[in-house]
Formats: sequence, structure tokens, C-alpha cells
Amino acid sequence: MTTAILFGSFFLLLIIGVPIGIALGCASLLAIAYIPFLSFDLYALGLVSGIDSFTLIAVVLFTLAGSIMATGGISRRLIAVADRAFGSSPGDLGTVTIVACLFFAAISGTGSATVAAIGLAMIPALVARGYDRAYAGAMVASAGGLGVMIPPSVVMIVYAVAAGVSVTALFMAGIVPGIVIAITLIVYNILQRRKAPPHARVAVSEGSTWAALNQAKLALAMPIVVLGGIYSGVVTPTESSAVAVVYALVVSCFIYRELPLREVPKMMLDSALLVSAVLVIIGASVAFGRIIALEKIPTELAQFVLSLTDSKYIVILAAIMLLLVVGTFLETLAAIVILTPVLLPIMLQLGVDPIHFGIVMIVALAIGFVTPPLGANLFMAAQVGQIPFDQIARKIFPWVVTMVVALLIIAFIPWLSLVLPRIFLDYGG
Repeated sequence: MTTAILFGSFFLLLIIGVPIGIALGCASLLAIAYIPFLSFDLYALGLVSGIDSFTLIAVVLFTLAGSIMATGGISRRLIAVADRAFGSSPGDLGTVTIVACLFFAAISGTGSATVAAIGLAMIPALVARGYDRAYAGAMVASAGGLGVMIPPSVVMIVYAVAAGVSVTALFMAGIVPGIVIAITLIVYNILQRRKAPPHARVAVSEGSTWAALNQAKLALAMPIVVLGGIYSGVVTPTESSAVAVVYALVVSCFIYRELPLREVPKMMLDSALLVSAVLVIIGASVAFGRIIALEKIPTELAQFVLSLTDSKYIVILAAIMLLLVVGTFLETLAAIVILTPVLLPIMLQLGVDPIHFGIVMIVALAIGFVTPPLGANLFMAAQVGQIPFDQIARKIFPWVVTMVVALLIIAFIPWLSLVLPRIFLDYGG
């Protein structure tokens, strides 16, 4: 009965439009009221302990760093380098767009920041190159998902907290799968462009490749500074987020001089307000998760699943299907904190590595970024590209199928996720 109250009230509140954080809290309070031996102190303790984490500071700082880079000239220079390097390759400016998203993902940490920064510059250029506007918007929305797949990633940090795994190992595990996703998207675009009529090349950037590299050298050095500090052990992932903010501020305000200092306080406030909603969800989900644990829901679900099959591949496939569906209507960070305590015990019993499963979970939910009805990246791309939502929604389906194919490759070849942690961190998973 408690389970029915907990999940029934939660989904009912979501259906009527209650914000996720409030819905989690109300459902938890209703369940606590029904259980006689629990007091409401459990909810208060869960709310506080859920956000009392040093690691979560990185969520705020990486969000701020991404905002600074999007407006401070860093993203524009990365796009110029990508255009000079890949603009004449098969797939032309589409390849440039996806590579630019890959570059920006390595320093932004969020999908929405990647879509906004790259979409503002690239969607008009893609249209000038002869691309359909809705197709271009769908491409940017899909490639923007790399923002949570390539480290540093806010979503990876939240999963690491929820699963109790190493943030550094998870960051390193996301590199190869992120590249796999990018290559898959590039291949799809190349195949589509071969069907298109001949078009003239309209360069996004002028000058030589070396000139573009020289102008963007500080932007290109940012992922080396941020990720190099993490992997070398000089700084923790949380400390690296502060390094990213300082580096982005210095480059944008004092070297490129494209970001006035007077704009920085507003950007800090906007980032704090944006992340505050995420922290409410995380805090409320801890109490929600504790009730789930008290009711032994993960254990019973694991036993039920294992009674049906002992094949980890079938269970992984079922989990992927669940995550793809959940990602269409539930915000990614909320899905991570809600589903990790439920799914991870099952995977551990089947011998699935928690780092590998984390990457699978993050990629699956990232596909939800571009899948209606939620589709945060899809809405962002429609907004920055001035595209009617119904048009971009019709063009997104082939991109979603392409990303699902890449997800299955990542899910059933664990080596892709674990090779770098095993080599550089001596990870034993």
C-alpha cells in the first residue's frame, strides 16, 4: 500500500502539472504519514543531507562556466576551428556542427548550454549552406546531448553522488562513448547529405586553419586545463569546476574582452537560480529514495526481475527501454536520482559494472533531451533557430534512431566505457 501511495501520488501530481521537486516532496510526505513508525523528521533530514554534498558545488560552477563561454567568445572560436578543419569534409558544415558540439561539450557540462551556444551560430550558417532549417535544428539538438555525455558533465556528477562511484572514473569513462555518439551522428548526416542536391560552400570562418587555431588556442586549452587537472590528480572534479569558471572569466573578460564585467553578476544569479531547482529535486529525491529503501522496493524488484531471467543482456535491454520512455517526460537529473537506487542494485546482482551502467543510463536519458514531449534540447534548438516546434519534432525521429543505435553499441560493448578508467586509473571494475 505504501508503494502505491508513494508512486501513485507522485505520478498523479506530475500529470496535473506540479513541478517535479514538489511532487517528490508531497509523495514522500504522504507515504511518511501512512507509515506509523516514521516521523516527518525523516523528510527534513533527507532534504538537508541530499544537498549537503561538496560534489554538488560543481553543478553550479560548471553551469556558470558554460554560460560564460557561450557569451564570451569561446564558443565562436571553437566553431571557427571546427569549420576550418572539417568544413570541406563529407557532410561539410553538418560535420562542423557536430564536432563543434563535441568541443563545447568538453568544457560546458550541460546540454542546454551546448545547444544554445552552437545553435545560435550554426543554424543560420547551415541554412545558408542549403540545409533545411528544421533538419539543422534537429541536428544541433541531437549533438547538444553530447554536453552531458562528454566530461565534465553535470549529469555525471549527480549520478556519481547517487550511485556512490568515483566522479573521476565516470568522467574518463564517458570520453569514448561520447566520441562514438558523435561519429554515429556524423555518419548519419553524411549519408543524408549525399542525397541532397549539389550546394556551394559558404565558409563560416575566413583565413587559414593556422589562423583559426591561433585565435582559438586559449579556448582549445580550456578542456586540457580542466580535465588535465582532474586526471592528473592536481584538483578534484569539484575544484576543477572553479578552475573552469576562473579560466573562462579571465579569457572572456580580459583577453578576448567580449564579456563586460558588469554582466557577470547577472550571469551568476541566473546560474544559481537555474541550479536551485535541480538542488530541490535532489534533496526531495533523497527522502523519496529512503522510503523506497525502507519498503525494500529495489530488493523485491531485483528478485522479481531475476526470477524472470538471469540474462544481464535482456535486463540491460529492458532497462534501456524504460530509460528511453522515462526520458521523454521526466527531467534527466530527476530521473537519475529516482531510478538509480532502483535499477543499480539489479545491475550489480547481474555483475554489471556501476560505471558502465552509469554511462548507459546517462546516454539513454540524454536521448530524452531531444524526444517530445519534454525534449529540453529540442525546445532550445527551436527557440534559438526560430523553428516551429512541430516542424523540428518531425525531423528529430531519424536522429533519435541513430542515437539509439549508438546507445546499443555502448551498452553491449562495456570495453568502450571501461577502457580508459582501467588504463589511467587502474580501475578494477
